[in-house]
Amino acid sequence: MPTPEEAMALFSKRLSTLLNEHNINQVELAKKLGVSESTVGKWLLMKSLPRMGVIQKLSEMFHVSKSYFLEEVVDDRRAYYLNPETAEMAEKLRTNEGLRMLFKASEDLPPEKMQEAYSYVKYLKSKEPK
Repeated sequence: MPTPEEAMALFSKRLSTLLNEHNINQVELAKKLGVSESTVGKWLLMKSLPRMGVIQKLSEMFHVSKSYFLEEVVDDRRAYYLNPETAEMAEKLRTNEGLRMLFKASEDLPPEKMQEAYSYVKYLKSKEPK
């Protein structure tokens, strides 16, 4: 676990990188997040860290994980899918054992057999009480 000073330094470095890559300045970021310009300045000067809700907004805005801002890892954001829908699906596969089981069982099926499996799952779902 990083010290508060290390966390602020890492956050500042990562936020600065993203602002430069996306050609966004402090004023624009402050407006998008609904915070003051001086608040953004404090983050970049390593004087404070934002609350987790703001880190969540930043992660969604820049399509990176929250841990990208807080954990020292080798370019974590490149490990995550930039497409939010793909990232969400990957996270569901990672955390849902049933989905992983279905995925593993079907990954070698030819497309027509996958369509049959899909049709069967839809059939099963239609039989569930609503």
